[in-house]
Amino acid sequence: MANVVLFDPKQRPEYALAKQEASALTKSLAGGGGFPGKRISIKGGVFRLISDGKEVAAIEERFLDVVIVRAAAHIGRMYFSKAFDEDAPAAPDCWSADGVTPNATASNQQSESCATCEQNVKGSGNEESRACRFSQRVAAVLANDIEGDVMQLNLPAQSLFGKEEGDNRPLQAYARYLAANNAQVEQFITRLKFDVSVANPKLFFKPMRWLVDSEYAVTQAKGTTDDAVRAVTMTVSQMDKVAPAAPAKKVAKVVAPVQEPADDDPPPPAPPAAATEAPSTPKKGRGRPKKPAAPVESPAPEPVLKTTPTAPTLPERKDVASVAAQWGEDD
Repeated sequence: MANVVLFDPKQRPEYALAKQEASALTKSLAGGGGFPGKRISIKGGVFRLISDGKEVAAIEERFLDVVIVRAAAHIGRMYFSKAFDEDAPAAPDCWSADGVTPNATASNQQSESCATCEQNVKGSGNEESRACRFSQRVAAVLANDIEGDVMQLNLPAQSLFGKEEGDNRPLQAYARYLAANNAQVEQFITRLKFDVSVANPKLFFKPMRWLVDSEYAVTQAKGTTDDAVRAVTMTVSQMDKVAPAAPAKKVAKVVAPVQEPADDDPPPPAPPAAATEAPSTPKKGRGRPKKPAAPVESPAPEPVLKTTPTAPTLPERKDVASVAAQWGEDD
């Protein structure tokens, strides 16, 4: 298997050679607020780049390579008493950031404890699901722009739990798999890919390659930034708006996907400790006059979708790094 080669000692960079205890990030992903920056949405089974609640690009590939730099320490919960209305989005009736007790600001708390709540019983939702839904937030940077913006990714229950099937692993199984191989989530470029066998958006996670020392230093610093902290802080003021009558969006095409080692290839040597960092892409438009700001809508969290709309086919394409670099124009 390719991953056997991946974890061979000859493949490991210098910082990952010693025996490692599971890091705080790996532990939080293994199951052990309003974000004003950039986000990755999986609405409709399409990777969408969101800035301040507005979609700025959709990615046509069914995968996206990132580096996960931070994660919420707990799996949160949200409960909606009414069906979601996209034309009149509302905040959840009850929610919990730690999955233990409802948040004090919840407008309609269902129980004093999440463990004893009737909305947490299997079958309380549609079919055999729970009416109160699990989710976990992570902070990530794009693999081809690790010096760029930290982005938030909110993962629903079906992307968190479940058993691995070959190389297809939900997030908790993925984190446990790396920990079992004396490795950490934050040491890898991770591929996010959609499970095309289900209707609702669901992601699998796969390690693609070790970060070289210079990349690892950058991403470790990214994980300590205020943006990373805010990205994993649970609030209930967000939702992804994709207006039906909006003008055509830019379609970002991910270029140069990360290559995994082949089974029959000899393991390449570990990257040098002082690898040269790739220069960050400068942000454009700092000297241009700002465009008039669009009216701000009151956001709310996005519920789990029941159907998967067809990914839009749009004419204009740009690579993700280029799109990310342009986000600075309206900041």
